[in-house]
Amino acid sequence: QVQLVESGGGSVQTGGSLRLSCVVSGHNINTNCVAWFRQAPGKDREGVAFIQDDDRTYAESVKGRFTIAKDNAKNSLYLQMDSLKPEDTAMYYCAGRRGTCYAKLPPSYFHYWGQGTQVTVSS
Repeated sequence: QVQLVESGGGSVQTGGSLRLSCVVSGHNINTNCVAWFRQAPGKDREGVAFIQDDDRTYAESVKGRFTIAKDNAKNSLYLQMDSLKPEDTAMYYCAGRRGTCYAKLPPSYFHYWGQGTQVTVSS
């Protein structure tokens, strides 16, 4: 059984930082694509950052501010978020795909999802 468990969300002020973590079990992130998505109230779920091997792809809105990383030994995924803005407020989800991702992919391409962790940025 595949499980993805996120942690690290919270409330920060504009310009602050947060680091999200996702522990994955039952799915090998060493060879498969993993990613972070987010969904704000009333909006579609959007891909934030994707990682496949050493390749990383970011949404334009977070480039230069967010960094995706993974630890294959711990089968864990991370998202370092710096210079946070109010528009970054959303529920953040980690996701796993049985396959590769060398570019942004829509949510429908992902097979496994965590329960989400809330990030709130106040001005």
